[in-house]
Amino acid sequence: MSGEGDPRAAPAPIWRLFVDTGGTFTDCLALDPAGRLHRAKVLSSSAVRARVEERLDPLRLRLAGAFPSVEGFFRGYLWRLLDGAPEAIDSLEATAAIEVAGYNPAERVIELVSAPAEPFPPGARCELASPEEAPILAARWVTGTPLDRPLPPLALRLATTRGTNALLERKGAPTALFVTRGFADLLAIGTQQRPDLFALDIRRPPPLHGAVVEVPERLAADGSVLVPLTAEALAELAAAAARLSAAGFAAAAVALLHSFRNPAHERAVGETLARAGFRHVSLSADLAPLIQILPRAETAVVDAYLSPVVEGYLARVEAALPAGSLHVMTSAGGLVRAAAFRAKDSLLSGPAGGVVGAAAAGRRSGLARVIAFDMGGTSTDVARYDGDFELLFEHRVGDAHLVAPALAVESVAAGGGSICRAEGGQLKVGPESTGAAPGPACYGAGGPLTLTDVNLLLGRLAPERFGIPIETAAAEAALRAVEGALSAAKGLGAGELAEREALLQGFLDIADERMAEAIRRISLGRGYDPAEHALVAFGGAGAQHACAVAALLGIGRVLVPEDAGLLSAAGLAAAAVERFAQRQVLRPLAEAALHLAGWLAELARESAAAVAAEGIPAGEIGVRRRLLDLRFAGQEGTIAVPYDPELAPERAFAAAYRELYGYLPAERPIELVAIRVAASSRPPEIAAAPPAAESFSAAPPATRRACFAGRWREVPAYERESLAPGAAFAGPSLVFERHSATVVAEGWTGRVDGARALVLERS
Repeated sequence: MSGEGDPRAAPAPIWRLFVDTGGTFTDCLALDPAGRLHRAKVLSSSAVRARVEERLDPLRLRLAGAFPSVEGFFRGYLWRLLDGAPEAIDSLEATAAIEVAGYNPAERVIELVSAPAEPFPPGARCELASPEEAPILAARWVTGTPLDRPLPPLALRLATTRGTNALLERKGAPTALFVTRGFADLLAIGTQQRPDLFALDIRRPPPLHGAVVEVPERLAADGSVLVPLTAEALAELAAAAARLSAAGFAAAAVALLHSFRNPAHERAVGETLARAGFRHVSLSADLAPLIQILPRAETAVVDAYLSPVVEGYLARVEAALPAGSLHVMTSAGGLVRAAAFRAKDSLLSGPAGGVVGAAAAGRRSGLARVIAFDMGGTSTDVARYDGDFELLFEHRVGDAHLVAPALAVESVAAGGGSICRAEGGQLKVGPESTGAAPGPACYGAGGPLTLTDVNLLLGRLAPERFGIPIETAAAEAALRAVEGALSAAKGLGAGELAEREALLQGFLDIADERMAEAIRRISLGRGYDPAEHALVAFGGAGAQHACAVAALLGIGRVLVPEDAGLLSAAGLAAAAVERFAQRQVLRPLAEAALHLAGWLAELARESAAAVAAEGIPAGEIGVRRRLLDLRFAGQEGTIAVPYDPELAPERAFAAAYRELYGYLPAERPIELVAIRVAASSRPPEIAAAPPAAESFSAAPPATRRACFAGRWREVPAYERESLAPGAAFAGPSLVFERHSATVVAEGWTGRVDGARALVLERS
């Protein structure tokens, strides 16, 4: 977590920060005003962990670790011991937290406001918790700015899982749904699809909204008024809204029938609710102005449920940037200023940054078709890139169904923090994760056995390489607990259980297969062969599992970019400011074709104006996508086809349909459902790097004892920074770098290409 110069970085007049906040770690890349590159990786719980090297006196402690060389940097942080109990680090109130009064960087000594009440030995684990959000902690770390000084002028680009975590953990705001009278049960009924076709006891998750109010109004399918929304009706709604607001409801979602044709009623209801005390009101006609009341209502509820959480989080981040700007990554891989960011667009914010970064890394290495493989601490996200990003305009995250543009990302609950355990005599990996608190067992804070511990115990990770104190003994103890549970479940005596290496490999095999299956869904499941792509491995744990996952899929090439552990943050630097405009059509294509050019031009102006409102000069704005949602008459599903003025839409649709389904129905009329246009700022140009000048065998500076294929052996251990372009080596071997480690499996070779990326290939 230190800064250093990078001659490849272009000078910038102010600090430029690219920060990705995940479930466990927050990654930061920063360019200072002189163009030097800085890196930081902090816990997403806004804390720094260390060891007490020496207690100099009751108030002064010398810490072991690498910290900013800034006088008083930790002043105002809260120090506390970590005694290994998970409940002791879940909340500051539950522990003996003491404010830091001073910090001497030369001696790594902190001074506390008061002495700790309980004695503790040298080497005790501790934590320094910042009162600010993790992105601001990372910003202070790279800029060397203590709490009592303002941050320097900076431009911050942020990707965050805050909304996703709140949704999955059901920690959104109390939300009320306002819906057309007679449709109070709309979301409870849903599509009536069974989540499990053969389950006899169906248990649906509770709805996100906690109250429903029926609105006495009704529009016809063409948007004309059947039942007017009267002043008396609005007065009744205001009274109901006041009661709900007083009862603690902070957000409201409004979804009225056919409002996509005529939003007047929704807007009148929204204004009434805002006057009645609701701080957050989400209108379905503004968020998803398309046909189908159910997905519109679901989108409005999700947006309302998460808006207080996401907006509050961004407000706290922005408040710490008095002399800076804040742009946030959307689920579609574009950037939006914080004031215009909507909660519904936040759910794939973090993964989208990784996909953009993987695509940029592939282009630098001359690869046009890649599969992004982002394995972090909590989950693994995969996506396919084939010259452009694959978009979805309806997607699911957890139990939520949204109508919002998003990159086609598949997520699976397998990350470095996924819990490895034995249940009923079977090995299980995830979906539960330890997160940042308490973290894996080796973090020494009472966590269970995780995939990180498994890789550590197999010798594939080096404890001294972590940015926080690591205890191998704690991982060993967690493994013994799992062995005990497995032996008890199987009724085995001492020594009858399989060798521990086989047990550890079993956990890896389970996780690898789950991640490979996610890749199959975004490739084979959509008609693409994964073997025709390179696997771009990144995230803190991606390069540890890449060879095994690639082998399961028949992929012969793996790319591990520079700063693989921080690639999602690097993706923010390659992203563009982007805004969408859309229009519902619902006409036969033959009829709509007469108006298509005019509609597309109108939407292009609308989306370009939205980008210009972000402060982008008109000369830097271009139309990036023109998409037609087409289907055969009588079908419900659509195919998004890029608009090409040189190619008839009918022919483009026929080609896409045949590629996706393998056949083409004869003589069926085609319907244009909707059109979408995306305008964006000009993205940075990324050209393929020149090839390495020559190839040479790299001599490893050291060896390390590690377990490969069930056998312990001494394997080469390379330093990533010492591998120049052209360096070549063979597996089994290990490559260590900041914030990541690469496992080169037996039967694979590695080389460094002209972009300084590791290229692993099956031999």
